[in-house]
Amino acid sequence: MGMFQSLAGFRDFYPDQCQLRNNLFNNWRRVSLTANFREYDVPSLESLDLYLEKSGEEILSQIYHFMDKGDRAVAMRPEITPSVARMVGAKANALKKPIKWFSIGECFRYERPQKGRLRSFYQYNADIFGEKSIFADVELINLLINSLKIFGLTNVDFRVRFSDRKMWALLLELLGVHPNQTKDVLVLIDKYERITDKDWEVKTTQLFGAEKAMSFRNIIGDWLNLSNLADLKNFWQRYQLEDSFQKKVFQRLEDWSHLLEALKTMGVSDFIELDFTIVRGLAYYTGFVFEAFDRNQKSRALAGGGRYDHLVAKLGGPEIPATGFAIGDVTLQDFLKSKNLLPKYCQSLDVYVVIDGYEMLHNALSGISALRSQGISVEYPLKPISLGKQFKIAHSCGANWIVVYGEREWSMGEVTLKNLSNGVDSVVSPRVALESIASKYM
Repeated sequence: MGMFQSLAGFRDFYPDQCQLRNNLFNNWRRVSLTANFREYDVPSLESLDLYLEKSGEEILSQIYHFMDKGDRAVAMRPEITPSVARMVGAKANALKKPIKWFSIGECFRYERPQKGRLRSFYQYNADIFGEKSIFADVELINLLINSLKIFGLTNVDFRVRFSDRKMWALLLELLGVHPNQTKDVLVLIDKYERITDKDWEVKTTQLFGAEKAMSFRNIIGDWLNLSNLADLKNFWQRYQLEDSFQKKVFQRLEDWSHLLEALKTMGVSDFIELDFTIVRGLAYYTGFVFEAFDRNQKSRALAGGGRYDHLVAKLGGPEIPATGFAIGDVTLQDFLKSKNLLPKYCQSLDVYVVIDGYEMLHNALSGISALRSQGISVEYPLKPISLGKQFKIAHSCGANWIVVYGEREWSMGEVTLKNLSNGVDSVVSPRVALESIASKYM
């Protein structure tokens, strides 16, 4: 039997890869905490019904699900949003609003492994619950941008393409699209950039019939070419609208003005692009939606999110407004690599203890323990090896200090302390060596 290997779509994290992963996590935590988001965590295993309620039966082919030993239908979490919505709904009355939470956790999807998509991946989620204000959307979009900027990415590298499900609803109402057809239209729009002109014509004709489909295509063509708020306002001014409908349009345009002005004031408007092809296929989005993309190509989205005001209630909780986003580690790492922004890791070592003669090991152990108790990283040879090899190891580990336990020095109760940053050597007591090293890390 050959060597066992990890399952397809799953990853081993050797120390260097683990450091890289932890760098992602640490940066996400740092940028979240600066915006006063609080970290939470959820189980990896949830009731299957939680995902069926959110996404429907079609999700079954995409997830790991099974009957557990208690004959319960369960699933490995494919995403984190349903779990946090469940948590918030369970304690909605006791939680101080707005609820600003984030998490970093492993998720699992049963799909064909490919570039940017694996069966096991880590996801950074940030959400705000309990706030209807447009400034909750602003806060989340700004956090998304900062959670990418923190890795050295700039507005030359990525953009956040945003759209609005409420504005889409107003347009479809204007066009007389029946509510039963809304989902089919948005699913088609979600695929707009990937389908041929012929397929677009065929599918719209199937939805509306030939005559209405032609009018629909003309108007949608204009709509999808809108590139800024002024264009959007001009679009609506072409139509004679009933007063009640016009009021809804103007109110939503005012929301747009507040959102774009706030993002400009926060210094991130250069990252923002209007793009009505962004609709987010998931049925529960209710307002502004957005996705982050490589600015130079139509690649897989780096991140995505939006407002979903009805999900908590749909999962059995009270009505609570919500907005949030998620970033996956696989796609982001691929993107950072393409930009030469992946950090180069060499785990630093504070002190290497050189032992001249194995009989000196016992004398060195108390000093090693004393250094480690101060939070100083220390390595030493676990078996007798030559002095030359020990010094070579110390330098290859990138040690800042070398402490030499030699018989001659020890006979006087002292050790040799080598400061590799300035090349200064001194013969001192173990206590002085400890104090000298520790003072540099205080």
